[in-house]
Amino acid sequence: MKLGNRKTIKDILTYIGLAIIVIIVDFPFFQMVSVSFKTRAEALGTTGFFPQHISINNIVRVWMQTDFPHNILNSVIVSVSTTICCIIIAVIAGYALSRFRGKVFSGYAVLLLMLQLFPAILLLIPLFVILTGMGLVDTLLGCILTYTTTNLAFSIWMVKGFMDSIPFDLEEAGMIDGCTQFTAFLRLIIPISMPGISTVGIFTFINSWSEYTLASILLRSDRNITLTLGLQKFVLQFTADWPALMTASSIATIPTILFLVFAQKYLIRGMSAGAVKG
Repeated sequence: MKLGNRKTIKDILTYIGLAIIVIIVDFPFFQMVSVSFKTRAEALGTTGFFPQHISINNIVRVWMQTDFPHNILNSVIVSVSTTICCIIIAVIAGYALSRFRGKVFSGYAVLLLMLQLFPAILLLIPLFVILTGMGLVDTLLGCILTYTTTNLAFSIWMVKGFMDSIPFDLEEAGMIDGCTQFTAFLRLIIPISMPGISTVGIFTFINSWSEYTLASILLRSDRNITLTLGLQKFVLQFTADWPALMTASSIATIPTILFLVFAQKYLIRGMSAGAVKG
């Protein structure tokens, strides 16, 4: 057998194996979408994967007869605001840690690394006490500030790793041409760092969009709860409205899927570029 034919067969088998793995891993997602198109009687009375009669009544009911769209809007506000705040702070702090040296910056870098060792659940009681004193419990602003603080350590380290790969000679060339260091930072470093910044934005958005534990402690009223808490409304005391729950869950995953589809090239480029220095 020729070498080219062997390589072709090997590639085909590789793709088949990867396709099987993807189907197995994503099977719960496909099942969730399938149940959302079933009637309540069919969802509870049959075990078939595909719906016998496709129905959009669940979508209409969830979108028109519940507060779930408002919960999605709250999640959009919280996630987008958190992402913007994290990006602004992480870019400034990451640049400072990458370019400046000294005990203060080294100590701050070590502190950030130590903060990543502590799970967020250990911060629940201190955060609740602080936000209660500030009057920010059961507010979207309090949730935004909490998500920003819990995502900052990772975001700053990600941006720092990417900016470490950008040579300082580039800034010096800009300053020779008349730029100040701040102008060189705005016009040279930030545009080059966009893949890394986009990676930070992707991770922060997904973490904020799907977060449940902190939101369940901080948000209480129906007008402020996010989609992860809104899904609880479809779980009754002794049973669950499975078609509605699966429909709401499917709707909740659409923004993250679209976000990843359009931003995956920046995610891959940012992760690979931030991992190499020089």
